[in-house]
Amino acid sequence: MFRLEDYDYYLPEGYIAQRPVIPRDNCKLMVIDRKTERISHHIFRDIINFLVEGDHLVLNDTRVIYARLKGKKKTGAKVEVFLLREISSNTWEALVKPGKRLREGAEIIFSDELWGKIINIKESGIRIVKFFSHISFREIIKKVGEVPLPPYIKEKVEDPELYQTIYSRKEGSVAAPTAGLHFTKELLEKLKDKGIKISYVTLHVGIDTFKPITSEDIRDHKMHKEYFEISKDTANEINCTKENGGRIIAVGTTTVRTLESNVTNGKLLPGAGETELYIYPGYKFKLIDGIITNFHLPKSSLLVMMAAWMGKDLLFRSYREAIERRYRFFSFGDAMFVY
Repeated sequence: MFRLEDYDYYLPEGYIAQRPVIPRDNCKLMVIDRKTERISHHIFRDIINFLVEGDHLVLNDTRVIYARLKGKKKTGAKVEVFLLREISSNTWEALVKPGKRLREGAEIIFSDELWGKIINIKESGIRIVKFFSHISFREIIKKVGEVPLPPYIKEKVEDPELYQTIYSRKEGSVAAPTAGLHFTKELLEKLKDKGIKISYVTLHVGIDTFKPITSEDIRDHKMHKEYFEISKDTANEINCTKENGGRIIAVGTTTVRTLESNVTNGKLLPGAGETELYIYPGYKFKLIDGIITNFHLPKSSLLVMMAAWMGKDLLFRSYREAIERRYRFFSFGDAMFVY
């Protein structure tokens, strides 16, 4: 159960989605009942048929920032900086290429309005970069930066909003909470009209979402810290749903980690902080009753989380069936609902 090699699978060429389905809720949806192990196939907008009055949908309202910045050293040599996590005002942890040539004290010019300086280098090779600008850093990076797409998406996406959920509002992620990409305003309104509660939490997604597990024993994997927020109103609403016997349906693995990180004695607590919760088989879920998610990369912490939720055998049976039916995989791909 804990061997990394047991969380690998073969994905034939051409299965990685290079662009989103338009309209968003027209992608495929696999529905899996964990008790009966029944697997059925639908269109995502049919999710409304599998939710009932009193259910509670929880979504991550984070917004992807323009985290990929291209600049130059004073010598003219090209440099790429990938923002990871803000650690103080205008100071970020970042991946820098080419890293070996950029030592502490190196300066990088991005535009006439923005430059940066490497002020520290961590043991992992991650740089601490201090940015300088006369205007808001968040505003200037929208001019000079790019919304980062996962490395397996090779085609250019003309409209960066396609890599944002329609309800995104709190900037801070370097990757989208992709299970939420399938929702449209119309679908959310229909769900509300059916009596399904909708709440939002925030978790700013970090670079770990792209990183495979490398330790031979999955229990040795370490997650990077990610910032989360849960409002008092959201916590109260979710606790009320549980008390009344309703189901908590988490949209995406980031929402799962947010909720499961802040539960005490069966109650969701409000608050903000950082989580490095890593969920793998053997974990006892405290709050959630269902997960809406995409299909994940081999040997990833997200795949391991889903094995913890639904069992490894059922997980890989569902993936084999998805491949047979030509589901689209990863960030712009199709979805599954497992309850």
